[in-house]
Amino acid sequence: METVVSGIRPTGNLHLGNYFGAVKNFIRMQQEQRCYFFIADYHSLTTHPTPADLHGSVKQVLAEYLAAGLDPEKSTLYIQSDLPEVAELYLLLNMNAYIGELERTTSFKDKIRAQPDNVNAGLLTYPVLMAADIIIHKAAKVPVGKDQEQNLEMARHFARRFNHMYKHEFFPEPAPFNFGQELIKIPGLDGSGKMGKSEGNGIFLYEDAGSIRKKVMRAVTDSGPTAMDQVVSEPIQNLFTIMEQVSAPDTLQHFKDKYASCEIRYGDLKKQLSEDIVNFTAPIRERIIEIKSDEAYLSKVARMGAEKARESARVTLREVREIIGFRPF
Repeated sequence: METVVSGIRPTGNLHLGNYFGAVKNFIRMQQEQRCYFFIADYHSLTTHPTPADLHGSVKQVLAEYLAAGLDPEKSTLYIQSDLPEVAELYLLLNMNAYIGELERTTSFKDKIRAQPDNVNAGLLTYPVLMAADIIIHKAAKVPVGKDQEQNLEMARHFARRFNHMYKHEFFPEPAPFNFGQELIKIPGLDGSGKMGKSEGNGIFLYEDAGSIRKKVMRAVTDSGPTAMDQVVSEPIQNLFTIMEQVSAPDTLQHFKDKYASCEIRYGDLKKQLSEDIVNFTAPIRERIIEIKSDEAYLSKVARMGAEKARESARVTLREVREIIGFRPF
């Protein structure tokens, strides 16, 4: 059984893209691997240093992931700031991280272009904190998207550098975990690309039925097929892709047949899709509301996750301090 570590951003709600992409794979992974899932509230301060309601955002995300299927009994689900060991390892790794290499990371360059008035030290050392999150549990695998591949390579680099500098093969080099064919990519409603919060094309698990219906009815389509068995355009294929996940197989086939015979009515397709999405998300939404209102349960989950995560982190940090030379008198 391998150790897997993955961070969860507390700055956005779960949408269908997240759910059918990473989350469903997390649910499967927690059955097979030793999983640590953490809500990255420290990381969020690099782009939102004065959050309006950081605690509320963490609470919402925690409730959503629990409602979506993460099981605190099967995996370790914790809040990053509940582990002081992470902050200490981050400090120690920063002593061996160099400004030049950090300035060259793609994520740093992208962020300083996006927020030129908030180029803070945390933004520069983001890869070091990410490395601390991962190697503090001696993770073997890390699920990462394209935008984080370089930062994972930096984590491997810092683990390797620590081992070399202190002549001790202590940290394993974490490898990227690629879901491959198991990763379902849900497109947005704007006719192209993936679903996402920043793109404004997402449908969220917490969203009410009225909002979902409005969004789906505004989804981009085309002018309609003009020939039998015409190749399906990207906007319509996107709607079919979403329908594959939330609708009955015969419903999907019905609309594909209508498209192939040039008889499809996009209004009917959207109405059906919107109702199927509402029916799919409603139980999860109800569960989110239920969990959010149960302060005692959320407190128990957060406390249990922190205890389990600290059990691992304490061992690692104690050994790191001994390797470096910090010893009590």
